[in-house]
Amino acid sequence: MLGYSPTVTTCAENVRGREPRERPRALPTLSVVVVAFECRPLLEQCLASLEREREDRPFRAIVVDNASSDGTADAVRRRFPWAELIALPENAGFARANNLALERVDSAFVLFLNPDTVVPRGTLASVVRALDERPEVGMLGCRLVQPDGTLDHACKRNFPTPLSALFHFAGFSRRGGRFGHYVAAEVDPGEESPVDAVNGAMMLVRRSAIKDVGPMDEDYWLYMEDLDWCYRFWQAGWQVRYWPGAEIVHVKGGSSAGARSWRANRAFHRGMWLFYGKHYAASRSRVTTAAVWSGIWTKLLLSAARGALVRRAPAA
Repeated sequence: MLGYSPTVTTCAENVRGREPRERPRALPTLSVVVVAFECRPLLEQCLASLEREREDRPFRAIVVDNASSDGTADAVRRRFPWAELIALPENAGFARANNLALERVDSAFVLFLNPDTVVPRGTLASVVRALDERPEVGMLGCRLVQPDGTLDHACKRNFPTPLSALFHFAGFSRRGGRFGHYVAAEVDPGEESPVDAVNGAMMLVRRSAIKDVGPMDEDYWLYMEDLDWCYRFWQAGWQVRYWPGAEIVHVKGGSSAGARSWRANRAFHRGMWLFYGKHYAASRSRVTTAAVWSGIWTKLLLSAARGALVRRAPAA
């Protein structure tokens, strides 16, 4: 045992002229926000993965339950007492629920996470470090994969145009080229890159940037609020970045339990119209705006009819 022997002191004197080794910077504080509605098994799986992460580094976790009827709130209280629970009396929507949690947060970074995700061990430390090392970045998204290992292409996106949205919903976006504009096909999934938008299933955000940008827009009840937020981050001078150095499993559509309900389906298409009206309409012709309006609501009717058939199929 060396202790404080004269030999140790002499060795220290011999290297006194060297540059001191830089200590690794402590990672910023982190809060994780998960909004849930009627998806208790998926939420439990998500929180179990986060529980393993807590063994490596501390973080604050806030779960917002949007008035689920499947025992979500009781399950969180019983199985995950380390997570703070906000049990809402009604479904306030995704943006409002996240904003309520955000009001309680005082950490440097905030991770907004969907309940239908699984976080491999070590992921949180790596994404926090990546954002910390990029001071120009206000929001970071990582690589999302589906349970079968295939890429969730929505983890990196361009802002939609009427034409790119048409290609996307017609199923052509994965062909790449001009068809793949919406899913940022020009960005290699294995390469780090600034992107217009990342997916709301996983958004790591710098809280100082939120002070510049503001919270999520609560005019969006469900869907498109993440795209709108990314747009506003860029407007405020903060970069949005896709970083494939970490991977999270996304049970895509898992939190919406298959075919969307009429309310969720209408909210999705209404969100498209809100985004267009808020950010594009002023610079587009009336003819273009009328065509977009017609296309969105026609798509809603077709989607609703398809959803009704899907829901009737099990009974048949």
